[in-house]
Amino acid sequence: MATMFVQHKVNDYAEWRKVYDSVGEMQKAGGVTEAAVYRSVEDPNSILVMHRFNSADQAQAFTQNPDLREAMGKGGVIESSLRIEVYEEA
Repeated sequence: MATMFVQHKVNDYAEWRKVYDSVGEMQKAGGVTEAAVYRSVEDPNSILVMHRFNSADQAQAFTQNPDLREAMGKGGVIESSLRIEVYEEA
């Protein structure tokens, strides 16, 4: 099992959330088995997303999906703030 953490800032959380909620099928098709979204207490436009996958290879492949990048752009993700890390269960 692998867990991907995606941390980034967005221009407007409410607008980002609409886009995020609209891509559930893309996530499922990409191997996401579980997901959670967190917002910073200090900055509500600072987001941490957790996605679980059956393997690290699936998680890495998901990050290369052009539809994911397009959705991030539509959601107002500030590209310079984007950080993606994949961890395997130890």
